[in-house]
Amino acid sequence: MLIDRFGREIDYLRISVTDRCNYRCVYCMPESGISLKPHESILDFESIAAIASAAAGLGIVKIRLTGGEPLVRKGIGTLTKMLGDIDKIKELTMTTNAVFLTDEMAETLREAGLIRINISLDTLDPVRFAEITRGGDIADVLKGIESAKKSGFDPVKINMIVFSETTAEEVEEMRGFCLDRGLVLQTIKHFSLYNRDKMIGDVDLFDRPAPCSECNRIRLTADGFLKPCLFSDKEIRVDMNNIEKSILEAVSGKPFQGTACCNRSMYQIGG
Repeated sequence: MLIDRFGREIDYLRISVTDRCNYRCVYCMPESGISLKPHESILDFESIAAIASAAAGLGIVKIRLTGGEPLVRKGIGTLTKMLGDIDKIKELTMTTNAVFLTDEMAETLREAGLIRINISLDTLDPVRFAEITRGGDIADVLKGIESAKKSGFDPVKINMIVFSETTAEEVEEMRGFCLDRGLVLQTIKHFSLYNRDKMIGDVDLFDRPAPCSECNRIRLTADGFLKPCLFSDKEIRVDMNNIEKSILEAVSGKPFQGTACCNRSMYQIGG
């Protein structure tokens, strides 16, 4: 069991498998463009699986695959199967924008051991969707949602970012959409990595997140660093010769409450 210095049990690892994405969402990537990591800097599947296995041996029981967009990583089904085969991992999930979640891909992920999918969808308005994603087609996401349901994922969760301009009517429309299709809606306030306490959006429109006192997670970046806290610049390069030590260092360095992350953008962390 992993316990940090504040008595919190850490049993959840979020793994960013790539910093690449087919979208350029306004809240995730800068308008000026991004500098992607070279392929040789990104962890290979064997390294990711080794880190996940070591983490499971220390007490991690839940893994979520993120990006960037995880489905742009070639061979993602193979990696999912490698992680799904780790005995002590009880819950393997993924957050995706669902553009590449075809029937075939959904079935591959399901058979590989993925038990749940969270799909990002911030609006049902096609024009606004294209603005938020900088060019995305909402029809692709809707097809991905149907593929997830068809493959038996239950529940399929919808992650909706609530912006300052998001209206209560938009949220209610999304609630109705999810209710009609047996989806679970999660509304998330639009926040700034650079100022944890900055409130963006109407507090009544989004679900309240768990307080820092209940945080149970650490994050692995695509280029091999462990981040103890989303709102902190602190990160530990994973020593592949002593993975357990790196994980223990990340957990021991986890702050009670972070304040800001200025050394990475969201697409480099995975949320």
